[in-house]
Amino acid sequence: MKITKKMIPGQPGTKKWLEKYGDALICVRYRDDHQSQRRLKTIELVVESAPLKINKNTIPMNKIMCLRIGYHEKYLQNIVKGAGGRWNKQKQAWELAYKEIRLLGLENRIIRKMANNRNIKSRSPP
Repeated sequence: MKITKKMIPGQPGTKKWLEKYGDALICVRYRDDHQSQRRLKTIELVVESAPLKINKNTIPMNKIMCLRIGYHEKYLQNIVKGAGGRWNKQKQAWELAYKEIRLLGLENRIIRKMANNRNIKSRSPP
């Protein structure tokens, strides 16, 4: 079935449903069923509402995080590079999006708190 028209409450064609369902009405859709040669009118309703529980400790998947990878771990460095990681000279750490870190199983290498590296000269891996 293909949706041919979608209307939000208040648009022409939704008045009857808006009177019947009020704020519970989300939208009215027209669908064409080519198999049965019929046009269907469907409505979307809110049937339950509950407060959203947001876990503030959840790390956003696009957050760039620092990783601890040893200078001689060339294989792992190449894997991180291939996933879009970059070497940060100032922080002396690899940076990669949390999503990629999880996919690679490198959560145990995340540096939770970056130390102040002002006195350490940066040396980037080749």
